[in-house]
Amino acid sequence: MSGAAAMNKPTQQIDRVENKPAKVEAFVRLFNEMPVRDLIANLKAKIETFDVAGRVFPLTLNDADDAPNCYICCPTSAYIDYAMDETRNFAAHPLLRRALNALIGACAPLVRASGLDHQAQVNNWLYSTNPVPLLDRPTVAALRANLIERFPDRAIVIRSLNDIADPATIAALKAEGFRMLAARQIYIFADRSAAPAMTRDMKRDRARLRGTPFDRVGNDDFGEADYARAEQLYTMLYLDKYTPLNPHYTARYIAEMHRCGIISLAGLRRPGGELVAVTGLFENGITLTQPIVGYDTSLPVGEGLYRMMMAMAQDHATARGLFFNMSAGAAGFKRRRGAVAAIEFNAVFAGHLRRRQRVAIRVMETVLALVGIPLLRRFEL
Repeated sequence: MSGAAAMNKPTQQIDRVENKPAKVEAFVRLFNEMPVRDLIANLKAKIETFDVAGRVFPLTLNDADDAPNCYICCPTSAYIDYAMDETRNFAAHPLLRRALNALIGACAPLVRASGLDHQAQVNNWLYSTNPVPLLDRPTVAALRANLIERFPDRAIVIRSLNDIADPATIAALKAEGFRMLAARQIYIFADRSAAPAMTRDMKRDRARLRGTPFDRVGNDDFGEADYARAEQLYTMLYLDKYTPLNPHYTARYIAEMHRCGIISLAGLRRPGGELVAVTGLFENGITLTQPIVGYDTSLPVGEGLYRMMMAMAQDHATARGLFFNMSAGAAGFKRRRGAVAAIEFNAVFAGHLRRRQRVAIRVMETVLALVGIPLLRRFEL
């Protein structure tokens, strides 16, 4: 089956268009039983269960005075702090880097004026990418009316939307007055067929996985020591190598999400020893994401640990008939493994807020569309 045909699979073939109430309840209960920072060390937020139109979602609430806060709940951190940190990729081009920093800095007052940090975020599983179950127009209208009544001073936000996996949901949101704020360029492996075309790099990754001297670790093979090691490996990659602005998932969080069945885990370990690589996979709607990836960065790059973790995730998505949202960054790496680029959007409703905020959000939408998206595409950010 071609990629285009795969994307047009009848939805009944994948009966996963709803959040599972038991998982939502377990997720929310955990964050109400434990301090948030014991689970995600750099996050401040309140987490609730949100029931509307016969559907159930996790809902996060946070305030501007929670700053500094992790970008998964804080647009100022996402659009200003994280964006400035990303300019490290242009260290070899100092003039361009200074120009981008100046542009981002000039937009900071606009983002603050929007008041988006004071928000109610629907379907926030506290990952950098939160796949959104299909939302039709009546559901969007119901959730908008409910949240406006409950939180008349908060922006309503839904993250992680893209035109490949979510065209119908985006259309419904726009029809009900939501504005689409571009966030970043992501990469999606969109061939949901049982036997997708294999690029040369995909074949090499699987050959590496078959021949690795490390032992494969399945979802049922994780114990307490592995959760602690998983935190270490994630920290090595996403916090130490990349940026401490990324969510700081703790061993307790990884363990509890795994025990609840919200994420599945896989990895590689030394024979009879500790993990050297780990991946945590999250399914929602018709999309798979990989919110937890880590490996021992002290080992030679030639070991191919990152490549093998991506191959495991890609194979999982293929087996389940899912889109694989590979998130942002490493554009060339992901394109060589069959992924296609897409702009990710944050949907925002602010029609009930003060005029100053509404104007700021409209201006943000325009600037991001006219300037942000071309920059994201040009530099593959």
